[in-house]
Amino acid sequence: MQFIKNIFSPILAVMKFIQEHFKAMIFLLIVFLIFAPTSNEDLKPNNLEEIYLTGPIMEVSDVVKQIDEASSNEHIKGILLNVDSPGGAVAPSIEVAYAIKRAREKKPVIVYASGTIASGSYYASIWANEIVANPGSMVGSIGVIMQGADVSELMSKIGIKSQSVQAGKYKKVGAPDREWTKYEIDELNKVINGTYDLFTTDVANARGLDINKRDDYANAHIFTAHQAKDVGLVDSIGVGYDAKNRLAQLSGVVKPVWNEDDKIDRLMKKLSAQTAVMLYTYFPDLVMK
Repeated sequence: MQFIKNIFSPILAVMKFIQEHFKAMIFLLIVFLIFAPTSNEDLKPNNLEEIYLTGPIMEVSDVVKQIDEASSNEHIKGILLNVDSPGGAVAPSIEVAYAIKRAREKKPVIVYASGTIASGSYYASIWANEIVANPGSMVGSIGVIMQGADVSELMSKIGIKSQSVQAGKYKKVGAPDREWTKYEIDELNKVINGTYDLFTTDVANARGLDINKRDDYANAHIFTAHQAKDVGLVDSIGVGYDAKNRLAQLSGVVKPVWNEDDKIDRLMKKLSAQTAVMLYTYFPDLVMK
């Protein structure tokens, strides 16, 4: 009898496992049936990649990673950066700009301005092969700003006084507990103007524009899509369909297969962007907008 039990013990163990985990197995089966490819077409890797840059530009590691991965992926023949952003912090904007510049050395990159492409988000886009702007998009605002609140009067009313110990004349530059002095404003202007020179020089180099005429296309001017085309900030006017077709043309792709848009991921990014807006309202920094 013990011999028979030993023979059938593996089978009995499997049956016991099925009984104990039957519901979990059914659940996994349902998930597999929902998400499993329905045809051989679904198994084909995409050959064109659409990446989104939306909301204020503060944290861009995910976007840069997506661009770099698409750039090094031999199956991807072209990259479309879909931009709808009012701008943001300087350094992250430049991170995206240089990721696009790296990608362009390997394969075509098109930027599609689906909404707003202004200031930092425009900076992020300048090294693309072409920029296609939606007819209703807003373009430009090439400028730099640093702003902060003077809360000294409020602090006085509620009986709060600030105190600090610092070394260095300019250490408290931009502090919100009093009105900024002239030497502090001069110090901030030095930073602002230096950043503005960097911004406009890169735009001129990337877009083939005359830096001596930067007041025409920069100077924080805001343009419609058609006006932006007239001054050389975008290459063509069109909708997403046109931008995708143009990328397929530049990439030599006859049968475009695009990556699927992860809606949950985009929702989380929008929520993160809204949080960033709130934080930067109360904790301002040097931004392009």
